[in-house]
Amino acid sequence: MGAHRYGSTPPPSGDAEADAARAALVREIAAQGAFTDPAWRTAFAEVPRHLFVPFFYVHGIRGYERLWGEDPDPERRSRWLRGVYADGALATRLKDGELVSSSSQPSLMALMLDALDVADGHTVLEIGTGPGYNAGLLSHRLGEQAVTTVDLDPEITDAARGHLAAAGFHPAVVTGDGARGCPAHAPYDRIIATCTLPSLPSSWPEQCRPGARIIAPLATGLVSLRVRATAHGPLAEGHFLHTPAYFVPLRGAHPDAGPLPRPGGLPGRVAGDDLFRFLLTLTAGALDPHEVLSLWEREGRPQRERYGITVARGRQWAWLDDPQGPYTWPLPAA
Repeated sequence: MGAHRYGSTPPPSGDAEADAARAALVREIAAQGAFTDPAWRTAFAEVPRHLFVPFFYVHGIRGYERLWGEDPDPERRSRWLRGVYADGALATRLKDGELVSSSSQPSLMALMLDALDVADGHTVLEIGTGPGYNAGLLSHRLGEQAVTTVDLDPEITDAARGHLAAAGFHPAVVTGDGARGCPAHAPYDRIIATCTLPSLPSSWPEQCRPGARIIAPLATGLVSLRVRATAHGPLAEGHFLHTPAYFVPLRGAHPDAGPLPRPGGLPGRVAGDDLFRFLLTLTAGALDPHEVLSLWEREGRPQRERYGITVARGRQWAWLDDPQGPYTWPLPAA
């Protein structure tokens, strides 16, 4: 049983169109099998996304166009509402023409939250606050006192705090470098990142309780790590999930992931293959593209689930099938 505030009936928003759109989105996500924990279906049904995305940007031939919920033009307002409750990511903040914050695709959020495997009483640290919608879902499920969310940009955290309050939630919203975690509220039972990384910050396992789980985007995938205590400090290890994932990069002290490697000179049949690009990104700096291709084909074009990450004793590495096996690659120092 979750800690949700509203009981079993979704609260009416006063806007029948918004309520119907939210219900349709929940049905769409459910049809994809994302809600193995019914408490998450309840959260998505009862937390109105439109309160967290009062406006967003769509890219067109003339640059970005802003759609917002208070637009006096009913057609444009309808476009905004349809966009909010479509199963897609939304650009919510730009700086100098570059995307710096977004609201993630709801079905991907549901998959990540389900993989987080929370239970009542768990405390959660979210890295990358965005508009606050994910923190709202976590607050609904676990109670606001169990949730801490961190973002580097004070404009983002200020806006998210307002969105959360409008939805009735008041978790800890912290302005800071997510690469450093949030030691003031540690230890955590779960950490979830909604920004992509080239490697895992060592501070995250250090701020976890033994047995904690970390879900984080890395190399166009999502890795699920279990943290355990050892004589040499915490060890975090686990496999990637099956799904691809593309997020805004983490900003701050952590090194930028940079652009995806360019597979120049490779056969056209593989250059655009999603699984090949995943391995190419995961091994960037350790293998050249032709070595990656040879490995990928020799091992039968592995799915993401065969790869994993280990973080231990001040270093971290990616691997195929076995953390101590023949196929391992160092990740950038964090």
